[in-house]
Amino acid sequence: MSGHIPVLLDEVLATLAPRDGGVYLDGTFGGGGYATAILEQARCTLWAIDRDPEAIERGASLVAKFPGRLHLLHGQFGDMVSLLDQAGVTELDGVVLDLGVSSFQIDDPERGFSFRHDGPLDMRMGKHGTSAADLVNTLAEPALADVLYELGEERASRRIAKAIVAARLEAPIETTGRLAEIIRSVLPPDRSGNHPATRSFQALRIKVNDELRQIEDALAQAVRLLSPGGRLVVVAFHSLEDRIVKRFMSEATGRTGAPSRHNPAGLMTRDAPDFRLLTTRALRPGLSETNQNPRSRSARLRALERLGKGRDT
Repeated sequence: MSGHIPVLLDEVLATLAPRDGGVYLDGTFGGGGYATAILEQARCTLWAIDRDPEAIERGASLVAKFPGRLHLLHGQFGDMVSLLDQAGVTELDGVVLDLGVSSFQIDDPERGFSFRHDGPLDMRMGKHGTSAADLVNTLAEPALADVLYELGEERASRRIAKAIVAARLEAPIETTGRLAEIIRSVLPPDRSGNHPATRSFQALRIKVNDELRQIEDALAQAVRLLSPGGRLVVVAFHSLEDRIVKRFMSEATGRTGAPSRHNPAGLMTRDAPDFRLLTTRALRPGLSETNQNPRSRSARLRALERLGKGRDT
């Protein structure tokens, strides 16, 4: 599994705390970094999901390394309940989700995720459905601007959308290199040093793969699957993802604000939460990790635990 460096690996293992005999889910198998570490740390069973067929193919060697303990499922992590139910699994001792794009996807020009390599403007994790090229060549200018602003937090979204629409009238935009150049032509250099196309590429990728809805579905299903004492560990990489995770975990652990005393709802007794927060603040990578793996810089880990005794306690 060379080429993939799992982010916050030590923190993930310490928080998930895999144990012998436990049953776990890696909802974002990717390069298999977390899966390998979990299976090496404990004599447990691990189910792993990935929507990318290439990730499932790469995982065959790990399945052979951990016979009877690692099981790969091709699909979306937002469908984890149905995928696991088909396999006869209805309860888990832990779930880990790495919401970042796999290094294998970023580094392969043919997948079209990165402006650093010219290739087809694709960005589909599952290799089916609407591509990024379909979006930039068909969306109306206002709709395209909305995607860039809402999913990429791109303040120059209208200017970029206008430039894209003008460019596609000359010829369809089919490569990452051409799209990046169009964006660069209308934006000044970013003072942070980031490429001017960074936020736009993020927005298109999120839209193509319906990532935010998938995250919401995955979080809701993960807590349904957790047995007492089971843990959910999530690593997010940008503010939109982390905001969803933080809000979900705050609500699940009863940390949302109480209604005003002037609101009749404030007189009602609130049920005790079924979960406790394991991370009062998001865990971040240290300097040594960010130096070794610059892509880890924006990572944030949050986790919760279902209250109650575990199966073996």
